[in-house]
Amino acid sequence: MTSWLCPLVWAHMPAWDAQQYLKFADERTRPSRDLVARIEVAQPRRVIDLGCGPGNSTQVLAERWPEAKITGLDSSAEMIATARNDHAKSHWIVAEIGAWAAVGGADFNVVFSNAALQWLPDHATLLPKLLACVEVGGALAVQVPGNYNGPVHRLMRELSASPGWRRWFPSGHAREWHSHDVSFYYDALAPHAARLDLWETEYLHILPNPEAIVEWYRGTGMRPYLQAIGEESERERFASEYLEGIRPFYPLRPDGRVLFPFRRIFLIAYR
Repeated sequence: MTSWLCPLVWAHMPAWDAQQYLKFADERTRPSRDLVARIEVAQPRRVIDLGCGPGNSTQVLAERWPEAKITGLDSSAEMIATARNDHAKSHWIVAEIGAWAAVGGADFNVVFSNAALQWLPDHATLLPKLLACVEVGGALAVQVPGNYNGPVHRLMRELSASPGWRRWFPSGHAREWHSHDVSFYYDALAPHAARLDLWETEYLHILPNPEAIVEWYRGTGMRPYLQAIGEESERERFASEYLEGIRPFYPLRPDGRVLFPFRRIFLIAYR
């Protein structure tokens, strides 16, 4: 068995909650549809979705290329179990992306990743390794969140660094995202790619209230913070204080809902 099938580096992480993640399935899947639509690879034979989660993005790939062999890879056994149950036609692997990339081998026509690589460091090294897993003429297609400095993330960092939370965050912070601007990704990939396509999009999600923003992040960006807090009552207090902190940034519209801007970075590197 190859080493990337044993994601021990993730063993300390709590189980991902597929149902929590899929509360916003339409909003989370839309960027993957936008990314897939721009990939100019006509008839790929083999496609892999890195960090596939519960399989919603993998299904988008299967719809675009129904004749291709589609593989979904994720470090979470819980997410893969949901994906396998809901999308039985694809092939599913529990593995860690960095370990998979280290094995190498240009075996895929499309290497795809939607909102997953932000959990991995050292993108300057990782992205060329992922491109090296693409056959000549194929593409590496990636989307990562680009709102690291927006209020939703800044307030999490500020709250964890405050005196009232130092018990749970002695270093003043939790595990955070790794993402960069478009120019960084250009510089990382230009020496290795035959052609690059890069862009940014800010989605304006319409949500029922600020509480929905908290629910959104419980399934993704808030996980490292909640993981660090060892008591359920304290986790709920953190979420409650976070909610009060973000309210001024997301005022209710006249119809009672809120606009939730979410910036995302897209790149397609052709080999």
